[in-house]
Amino acid sequence: MRPEKKLIADELGKQIGGSPFVLLTDYTGLNVTQFAELRKRLRGVGAEYHVVKNTMLRHAAKAAGLGEFNGSLGGMTAIVTGSEQADISAAAKILKQFAKDIDKPKTKLGLMRQQVLTTAEVSAMADLPTLDALRAQIIAMLQTPATRIAVVLGAPASQIARVLKAHADKQAAAQPAAA
Repeated sequence: MRPEKKLIADELGKQIGGSPFVLLTDYTGLNVTQFAELRKRLRGVGAEYHVVKNTMLRHAAKAAGLGEFNGSLGGMTAIVTGSEQADISAAAKILKQFAKDIDKPKTKLGLMRQQVLTTAEVSAMADLPTLDALRAQIIAMLQTPATRIAVVLGAPASQIARVLKAHADKQAAAQPAAA
């Protein structure tokens, strides 16, 4: 391999090796405007979308220790990589929605750390809530028992207060009648 291609493959290997996820897509039929719009949407969730040569990606995958992508390197390939803060479900959701709107790009394969994800698994990831939504759900589940405990512990005291108030009201009503 020529030195300049080796440099490109090494840089791509660092990029996909440092990403928490990699999604391979077939971008056949996307025009420049659509491609730019998809890049803009992905950038909003901390992901990047790049066209890569299959041979470069094959070398980069070997350098990053990711294997051969299960023979998915054929045709026109673009990859989605994310920063450390990026969420795979958010990126997959954008790809799925974009493919639903325009019927392009087609997802070929996904990788999450070292685990290979099929197209169906990537689609299932798109249906998951985002990481922030999951965190909010967990916090709500953790707070619910504490709220219920406070209500149960406060119930006897509030019942006693209501009984005392009813008794005081009853006595106040009985005093003017007796006079």
